[in-house]
Amino acid sequence: MREIFEAELQQIGDGLVEMSRLVESAITRAGTALLDGEHQLAQDVIASDHEIDRLENELDERCVHVLAQQAPVATDLRIVISALRISASLERMGDLARHVAEVARGRYPSLAVPEPARETFLTMNEAAALVARRTTELLATRDVALAEEIEQGDDELDHLHQATFAATLSPDWPGTAQETVDVTLLGRYYERFGDHGVAVARRITFLVTGDFASDRAAADA
Repeated sequence: MREIFEAELQQIGDGLVEMSRLVESAITRAGTALLDGEHQLAQDVIASDHEIDRLENELDERCVHVLAQQAPVATDLRIVISALRISASLERMGDLARHVAEVARGRYPSLAVPEPARETFLTMNEAAALVARRTTELLATRDVALAEEIEQGDDELDHLHQATFAATLSPDWPGTAQETVDVTLLGRYYERFGDHGVAVARRITFLVTGDFASDRAAADA
């Protein structure tokens, strides 16, 4: 019976890694679509979000099945409950990548990001993609050193988010009203993406170390 339970937990863990890989691909491609005005790529990101949603549903059903059939306690129960929370964070990260792609698609054939903000969003997308990549590695290896790197990536995204405010509020800002709205929304999407990465990192850190003090909700989407 224990062997079956361990196999079910392994399947849940593998599903989370698969979800995270899809999120990593989505945010990377969404940023390319945004900055290069690639309409088809944006459309592909939007369409692929359904696969992330499907995986979340499957994982949630599997977790509920484990709770009902195995009645786990102590550490096992924490693992299953954490998996439910992690899958929700990953699903939200996928949604945020989709939102970036939707902005890119909506402004085609023009670029949503005006030239004065381009460098900021180039750096922002690189930081978000790194957070996603580190999140995948953390889920696959449970190397808690990666959690600190995810936190640092989120700090960078917060800083860049503030930079978008400074740019759009500057009297020298040349953007149109639509560009100002787009830049504001995009900055928020990337900032929240990082927050959800931190939520995953803190949950895994808690599972590995038992340090509940660091397990604060970073994202309550």
